[in-house]
Amino acid sequence: MPECGLVGMPLRVSLWLVPEGADVLEGDRVVELIAGGAIIDLESPVSGRLVTQLAEEDEIVTPGAVIAEFEAAA
Repeated sequence: MPECGLVGMPLRVSLWLVPEGADVLEGDRVVELIAGGAIIDLESPVSGRLVTQLAEEDEIVTPGAVIAEFEAAA
């Protein structure tokens, strides 16, 4: 997860927009986070597949935390 300029600010995983195992394109929105009332959409860094969601909805995470694993398309 990128730092988003929110160093040290807690983020809440609001909603996974893509289920585990789903194909994604680079730039697809995959998860919504909430920080201080603002909604932040995170995008897929690669085209391929969302392998694992490492954070649950409503879980608090920190900027820079790994919250998903992707497999790039060959």
